Amino acid sequence: MKTDVLIIGAGAAGLSAALAAHEAGSRVMVIEKQPKLGGTASISGGIVWIPGNRQMQVHGIEDSREDALAYFHSLDQGDIDDTSLTAFVEEGPRALAFLEDLDAARLSLLEGYPDYYLDRPGAKPDGGRALDNDLFDFSTLGEWAEKVFEHGPVPRMMLRETPLGGGTGQVDPAEMARRESEDLRGWGQALIGRLLKACLDRGIEPLLDVNGYRLIVENDRVTGATVRRDGTDLIIHASQGVILATGGFEWNEELKQTFLRGPLDAPASPPSNTGDGLKMAMAAGAGLGNMTSAWWVPTLSMPEVKWEGGEQRSMPVLIERTLPHTIMVNTAGKRFCNEANNYSALAGAFHQFDPATYSYPNLPAYLIFDSQYISRYPLASVMPGQPIPDWIASADDLASLGKAIAIDGAQLEETVTRFNAHAIKGHDPDFARGENNYDRFYGDRSRDGAAATLGPITNGPFYAVEIKMGTLGTNGGAKTDGSAKVLDLDGEPIPGLFAAGNVISCPTGGVYAGAGGTLGPALTFGYIAGRSAARRINS
Repeated sequence: MKTDVLIIGAGAAGLSAALAAHEAGSRVMVIEKQPKLGGTASISGGIVWIPGNRQMQVHGIEDSREDALAYFHSLDQGDIDDTSLTAFVEEGPRALAFLEDLDAARLSLLEGYPDYYLDRPGAKPDGGRALDNDLFDFSTLGEWAEKVFEHGPVPRMMLRETPLGGGTGQVDPAEMARRESEDLRGWGQALIGRLLKACLDRGIEPLLDVNGYRLIVENDRVTGATVRRDGTDLIIHASQGVILATGGFEWNEELKQTFLRGPLDAPASPPSNTGDGLKMAMAAGAGLGNMTSAWWVPTLSMPEVKWEGGEQRSMPVLIERTLPHTIMVNTAGKRFCNEANNYSALAGAFHQFDPATYSYPNLPAYLIFDSQYISRYPLASVMPGQPIPDWIASADDLASLGKAIAIDGAQLEETVTRFNAHAIKGHDPDFARGENNYDRFYGDRSRDGAAATLGPITNGPFYAVEIKMGTLGTNGGAKTDGSAKVLDLDGEPIPGLFAAGNVISCPTGGVYAGAGGTLGPALTFGYIAGRSAARRINS
């Protein structure tokens, strides 16, 4: 089998790369090891974070290259490569404009959604950099509609209509019925669906159930890959290069143990992210970067919710820890963080290591809440008024609740008493919860100021669920330059090898800049990689 550009992985980065290479004049082949394409992006919220994007210009929101770079540099902990970061900031708006002009993306402003670190120079406290997908008509995909990965209820709303995006979560029943009958989808389904439709319109049909596992190197140049299909090895020759877009390694126990900085017990991503592309890049001599980090997120696991292969599925805990009448406590029954802080940064608190006990005292943690919460707000898939499932611990008093989850009940009572006194006053002197726009965005915005997230825990029964450290995906991998060329151990390009997405050392390092902070770089470096491979930049 022969092609100009071979792309391994059919998620957001891979499909973006396919379109970029095709439009630059190359023949393109996309392979995907799973029977369905889309990967992590297809079950995500689908938000795309890009500074200086077209929608900001349309809405008169000022942004600049300098602002974006200042924002990242203020957060840099030594894991950002300036060349790759600059490429993302400069090429991101062009990548989105390219995809929008092909109708491969249709994005709208997620109004009022702030950047995650509002105290830093260059941040946009009133939002603008986070973009939401408009609904996409899956019926236009024909038989390919069944080949997009999804798990659980199909999202019929745009994220901006839901509490996660600042909406009410309510859609007129007649409108919802129309969306169901016409198979209109939002979130990551819309993102992947529209990218796929643009590929199909150009004759790019991904090959599914094809697993790439070894790169072919001839005369020090990557010229293709050995792949496996139906138990048979095949060779695909790629005259212009190979693009790795295979996702992270958070489901590979050996790679996790080797590289990650702290426990990762409950990934929120699909189990197919096992580091295939990373291993291929390493075998070809790729240098690595940012390997200790991930797109961290606190998660909870509902025992009955499994992936198709039987693996436990875990859900990101986003709004539950931010709404009133909740706190998180550690195994000592004490608060240890601002519960409403952005989810990726919270990993620092969860991964705190105590040398005296040689343990992680904040893992696991427990979300504590009361009857006021359960009667007003959702918890994962449990809606107000529904029966309380067995995996939620409950008790009539806090001391008994502590006993039920094997933590110090007396300390839990003391912690809640202190929190309640401050919550009533609308001020959290311990962790400053509720003092910025981001803290309040996921809270109950019918309440003013810090009350959107601060509410006393007073009404029994009281409840608790275990919270673990999860991830949306790892963000370390093969080092690349600003042209998405994979670099070797000496920092020199490996001819014919390119990469994008969670298989690379992310151009923003470990910084999760705002909602869509994974998909923005993935789409951008997919675009860069496709253009670079098609133009033989590193030949």
